[in-house]
Amino acid sequence: MKIGYRTIKTATGTPIAIWIAQMLSLTNFASAGILTILCIQNTRKRSIVSASSRFAACLLAMLFSFLIFETVGYHPLAIGLMLILFIPATVKLNIKEGIVTSSVIILHLYSYKNIDQETLLNEFLLIVVGIGVALLLNLYMPSLEGKLREKQRLVEDNFQVMLKEIATFLRTGDQMWSGKELTDTASLLEEAKSLSYKDVENHILRNHHAYYHYFQMRLKQFELLERMLPLISRIHHTSEQSIMIADFFDELADHVHPGNTAVIFLEQIKEMKQKFKESDLPESREEFESRASLFTLLNEIEQYLIIKRSFKKSDI
Repeated sequence: MKIGYRTIKTATGTPIAIWIAQMLSLTNFASAGILTILCIQNTRKRSIVSASSRFAACLLAMLFSFLIFETVGYHPLAIGLMLILFIPATVKLNIKEGIVTSSVIILHLYSYKNIDQETLLNEFLLIVVGIGVALLLNLYMPSLEGKLREKQRLVEDNFQVMLKEIATFLRTGDQMWSGKELTDTASLLEEAKSLSYKDVENHILRNHHAYYHYFQMRLKQFELLERMLPLISRIHHTSEQSIMIADFFDELADHVHPGNTAVIFLEQIKEMKQKFKESDLPESREEFESRASLFTLLNEIEQYLIIKRSFKKSDI
């Protein structure tokens, strides 16, 4: 059974919050633990946003409770009226995430049957302890660097295989490739995108998030590779041009890495397009269709490289 960091933080923070609340001799001290449980999050950014929303909602709940319970009375119907007014207010102020947390405070104040300065101070300290402990624990987040590097390596390995297989088909017409790397890469990129977004939310002050942009770039390139396959399947004629492009794909496969060598390959594409123009005209319909597909393939791989050229390697 795998125990995650969120579980460990919850198991650590809850007793700490209760212990601090007990040390401060707060009434309903166990509720500090409940507030901590509700506020533990997966990322630093999510933690700060959540803590802010919950803290603001709790303060608003204290204000609404005082006004309604002291005016209408401590009756179950007063709680209904309270929620009818309170919930839309939290939605309007964009702090609806704190509704559940603030409900704990509302029910505390209702059970007291009297709201005075001491009661409000007690609830305020419960909020500070419960949310504060969760926020402090959430400031530590495990590094995702290792996982992201592994996803990067696997994606690049698959890209190399796909480019090599395209080269083999163009050179020999071999159709033995199972296409397994296509489905594997689609899953890998989906996982990597989610992981890199989590990494973005863990580095709030960082301006450039290299892994996030890297996997976005690879996703766009992968979509182009998928688009190339139907084009390649229409090439049934091995020619000087197909061999030339096959050699190009082989060389490109050997240079799949975070570094940016796109400019060199773009120059090669320009030269190949010029050779296409200088070649003798096709002599048959089949050769004409193959030549047209090859030229379109060059345009697609050119877009593939333009996407790579715009990527800044940065820290990767």
